[in-house]
Amino acid sequence: MAILAFDIGGTAVKYGVFQNGILQETSSFLTPETWAEMKAELLKVKTAFSKNIDGIAISSPGSVDSETGIIHGISAIPYIHHFPIVAELEQLFQLPVSIENDANCAGLAEVAFGVAKEVQNAAFFIVGSGVGGAVIINRQLLKGKNLFGGEFGYMLMSPTETLSPLASPVQTARHYSELAGLPTAISGKELFALADEGNEDAQEAVSSLYDALSRGIYNVLMVLDPDIVAIGGGISQRVGLRKEVAQRVVKLLEQTGAMDLKFQLEICQFQNNANLLGAVSNFLNQKGTKYESEK
Repeated sequence: MAILAFDIGGTAVKYGVFQNGILQETSSFLTPETWAEMKAELLKVKTAFSKNIDGIAISSPGSVDSETGIIHGISAIPYIHHFPIVAELEQLFQLPVSIENDANCAGLAEVAFGVAKEVQNAAFFIVGSGVGGAVIINRQLLKGKNLFGGEFGYMLMSPTETLSPLASPVQTARHYSELAGLPTAISGKELFALADEGNEDAQEAVSSLYDALSRGIYNVLMVLDPDIVAIGGGISQRVGLRKEVAQRVVKLLEQTGAMDLKFQLEICQFQNNANLLGAVSNFLNQKGTKYESEK
């Protein structure tokens, strides 16, 4: 079985073919400005593959209702929302199509092929321009009645602040830039570099980010008590991240007297291909098809 996977993002659409347990022939194209252009590009990719494609698996932003095949909510790609997108794509491709939220796909990839492959219950913090997440209970994605399952970024950390702006490297770097009076905002990567070079203000900003992420993880541990919590997204490539966050979570457990809670904190295995692999896993789960682990 060959499954063509797409990861729809605000700036680019990644794609690849999953066959014989391996994701291969990966590439991308710039995200089109209209739905008509998007459909044309998607179909062009599918037509370009000489091998037979058995299905289309898609990762996308937004709140995906799997029962109706509609993407609710909002995102940087407004034209994919609020219409029966799955039905339209199945007509376009003449193949079965599945769609799932990108953060959920990142979690599903780890459950199927990565750090959560051997556990029953897991929580994933996907940290980038904001904080997304996924909850897995009994190896099944928990989406919730209103499709808000795993939306850890909305967690209130104070009377007015949510987790996303506090734990996102992008937003933390933007806030640092404003306080420093910089003419343009630096990137999260540049913020970490400044901290590594000894800039005290940058170090304080990074430490605050770690504190916020740790509190978010602590809260989820208290609610779900999962077998594993894993951090994904761009920040997961940060050397020393796991140690910094784990130490802070331990301190929070000590402060609240919850030392009996033993947790496992890991870094997600997959980076650039996480959403593609998760989209494939979602497709196979929806269609009831068995798959081979990625080799």
